[in-house]
Amino acid sequence: MPDVAGVRVLITGGTSGLGLAMARGLVNGGARVLITGRDADRVRGAVSTLSGSPGSIDGIVMDVRDEASVRRGVEEALQRLSGLDVLVNNAGLGMRHVNPRFLSEPQPFWEVSADGFRDVVDTNLTGYFLVARAVAPRFVEQGHGKIINISMNHETMRRRGFVPYGPSRAGAESLSAIMAADLADHGVTVNMLLPGGATVTGMIPDDVPAAVRDALLDPAIMEDPVRWLCSADSDGVTGERVVATEFDAWLKDHFRP
Repeated sequence: MPDVAGVRVLITGGTSGLGLAMARGLVNGGARVLITGRDADRVRGAVSTLSGSPGSIDGIVMDVRDEASVRRGVEEALQRLSGLDVLVNNAGLGMRHVNPRFLSEPQPFWEVSADGFRDVVDTNLTGYFLVARAVAPRFVEQGHGKIINISMNHETMRRRGFVPYGPSRAGAESLSAIMAADLADHGVTVNMLLPGGATVTGMIPDDVPAAVRDALLDPAIMEDPVRWLCSADSDGVTGERVVATEFDAWLKDHFRP
């Protein structure tokens, strides 16, 4: 496994699902991880589940949709970790936020409320921008840093009834590509990471059929690729789109003799 001992990582939306799985994989590898969430009780609960790991875990309350909250949160993260090496942009809202039955009863885009659309885009796209904007100048100043933006399958971005989730993730992918280009001359890398399929998270409806739920991916599938992306093994790698279900084959094709 890649060496991440002592690597300082900020993970937004780390109280459950993909975020918590990635935090677990990193602290088990000795990384110093700080997770964020909007609810203080959930942050404390997530931190307690990861306590006692080889690395360290801490958490703060931060709303990625709010510029002032992001500014305060990033400053607090820098203080608690005595700096920062990696930002994992993961905080997100799913289709459940606008349509609890989105799998069985797709909702046409014209029936989506404007407030619901804004909430999802503000979290999944604007939130990525705000946190990265707060962190990037620090990375540029120190001459190194890594940004990992969590994404989803391209099919999800075009799927019937997936407004506003699909557009928000498509926008985040475009943002990632531009961020990688803007930071290319500053020693800062930007890559995307996605599970490669639907995962067992809070974004899945409660009434999904058992057969469908049994086919869902375990969020732990994110652990190996995020550790690699946070490690020195990935130094200089930027502008990549890493699919967790294909990670071993991708790594072999690109970086192993």
